[in-house]
Amino acid sequence: MRKDGRENQQLREIRIIPDYIKKVPASVLIEQGDTRVLCTATYETKVPHFLRSSNKGWIQAEYSMLPGSTGNQRMNRERQRVNNRSIEIQRFIGRALRTMFNLKKIDGMTIYVDTDVVQADGSTRCASVNSGMLAVVKALRYLVFENLLPELPEIELISAVSIGVKGNELLVDLTYQEDFKADADISIVSSEKGNIVEVETFAEGKTIPNEIFREAIDLGIEKNLEIIEKLKQYVTI
Repeated sequence: MRKDGRENQQLREIRIIPDYIKKVPASVLIEQGDTRVLCTATYETKVPHFLRSSNKGWIQAEYSMLPGSTGNQRMNRERQRVNNRSIEIQRFIGRALRTMFNLKKIDGMTIYVDTDVVQADGSTRCASVNSGMLAVVKALRYLVFENLLPELPEIELISAVSIGVKGNELLVDLTYQEDFKADADISIVSSEKGNIVEVETFAEGKTIPNEIFREAIDLGIEKNLEIIEKLKQYVTI
């Protein structure tokens, strides 16, 4: 039994407040345990220069930790500064979200997904992917409603979960303290079809036995399917 009363393979409670921010195409506040992430999705009718003449659109993700999100040890606002951790996480989020549908279906458009961590207690990158997935679907529906897209593209829902390795034990959906004490933290993104989207692994001082890693991947896929079923309550595709 873990400190918060969960079994090793039990997710934290997920709570969603859709349309949390008004006057934007899509927004959602997600709570996974005590981690809270506010996500908005906006768009513009142009693409990055490297996609010009490609007949493709783009999804651009941004990620930041708000001041106060980690308690009294205040995080500085990220104003025109390079924060390597934030850059790495927003690339992780963006790569995941760009697998959801054929980007040719939004030719000439960029969807911006902004994820801001309001309160951090572990697994913020995974919560950001989950809220971003909801926001992208809602943004696409908005574009169809506004006749900016002829129809909703075929979408494959995704979600992300963290799996911690502690000795020979696997812990699902890590809190900050569990992440801090774990031998390894594995962030797994997978789809509703059970396909792997991305895996990020951080080990600290120990290697991960191959059989444990494979168990973690299988467990991550299983738990992502569980998360997707919860998130489906808030999307229509």
